[in-house]
Amino acid sequence: MKTHHLQKISPRFEYPVVFARGLFSPDDDTLRAVLEPRVEPRPAPALVFVDAGLLPHYPSLTEDIARKFRAESRWLHLVCDPIPVPGGERIKNDYRLIMSVVDACLEYRLCRRSLVFVVGGGAVLDAVGFAASIVHRGLRIVRLPTTTVSQGDSGVGVKTGMNLHGSKNTIGTFWPPFAVISDLEFLATLRAEHWISGAAEAFKVAVVRDSAFLDFLCERAGDLRQRNEAVMEQVVMWSARLHLEHIRSSRDPFEMGEGRPLDFGHWLAHKLESMSGFGMTHGHAVSVGLVVDLTYAALRGWITVTDRNRVVRALSRCGLPVSSPLLLERQGDGRLRILDGLTEFREHAGGRLVLIYPDGMGRLQLVYEVDHVLLEQAVLGVVRGGALIRE
Repeated sequence: MKTHHLQKISPRFEYPVVFARGLFSPDDDTLRAVLEPRVEPRPAPALVFVDAGLLPHYPSLTEDIARKFRAESRWLHLVCDPIPVPGGERIKNDYRLIMSVVDACLEYRLCRRSLVFVVGGGAVLDAVGFAASIVHRGLRIVRLPTTTVSQGDSGVGVKTGMNLHGSKNTIGTFWPPFAVISDLEFLATLRAEHWISGAAEAFKVAVVRDSAFLDFLCERAGDLRQRNEAVMEQVVMWSARLHLEHIRSSRDPFEMGEGRPLDFGHWLAHKLESMSGFGMTHGHAVSVGLVVDLTYAALRGWITVTDRNRVVRALSRCGLPVSSPLLLERQGDGRLRILDGLTEFREHAGGRLVLIYPDGMGRLQLVYEVDHVLLEQAVLGVVRGGALIRE
């Protein structure tokens, strides 16, 4: 007689997401207030990785971090000085760099009650998080995001990853952070393309989740381009809250079923990044992806042409690109190369194509099939017909 068991497991994850200023100044107590109650009574071993791209702007950063952490020795044990790692997509493109993080975790004998801190942009958070998630089947990761994209979007989620075979996030894990603490002061020194990249992700979530946020973005687009720090801080915090609400309310944070991340426009953005050799920033690629998908949504009648044009104008006023000549590249058979992004996205999403599109502004719908003729029309219209379409 056969025995049948249906195993049901419902793990619970919770992690604080905090915005602060001056985390590593001697008199700031944010790290202690957030983390000390969550670690065991004896000091937790800690290893810190720092995005090397920060160091030209903050030459004393590693020393400041080491001094700060050693002052917290009652509950935290810094096992070595902070370790700089390459920033941007470089670290996500090189498996040897990922393994160097793994090697450091093993060299310093971290255990599952240790803390791995990562200070930097989204790519560094993804890469170090991936490495930490595979050591001892998962070390506790504390993210300290420093860019508008990572503070408002990628840094608050549950994914890690690296690029492989020329595709974005080909391998990775679902591994929720132990905590996320964003220091808003880091935003002030971002280069223009990284400063505005977070706005693209904010528009993405606003179009499909929050029409009031979309109105705010459209009204303040010029302020974002002019580097109004107060407005950008509102944007990243509002965006983070919406992303957190979506992850929580989907009831499928690890995307085992049809739960989808807020990836409107991303099937094209990921392909565009890889086609550019990862020379195009993620936020710029997302902006172009939004314009194409907004155009397709308007052609399908899911949104009005007026709403489509309003968002495209606002993206442009922010200083974000609304088109790219890469969209016109064709395969040997004449097919637009960018459309391969749909196939790659389907594989990434579990074998079935599931896309998020707006159902009116501020609401989303899941779409399982696309009209390839209409989608190509949208792509070509964006490149050849200019950013706007006739209302």
